[in-house]
Amino acid sequence: MCLGVPGRVEQVWEADGTRMATVDFGGVRKEVCLAYVPDVVVGDYTIVHVGFALTKLDEASALETLELFRSVGLLEEEFGPVEGMEAAS
Repeated sequence: MCLGVPGRVEQVWEADGTRMATVDFGGVRKEVCLAYVPDVVVGDYTIVHVGFALTKLDEASALETLELFRSVGLLEEEFGPVEGMEAAS
């Protein structure tokens, strides 16, 4: 299953003219393209699908969604085993 997963932007940089970011998805960090959300900055939450940030999201909604995904096993399904994730389930 491919999910749009919320994550917190930790770092932003430019690569070959494209804004990129490191995004934390509850313990999993991935490189993400910010081309579709030019207003996203470090500390913001965004929904990411197949490596592209699609929209900005408020923190409460992002954390609630991450917890729901974690509780039903969707984060592990999407990203594989994550260190520390078993304590949160």
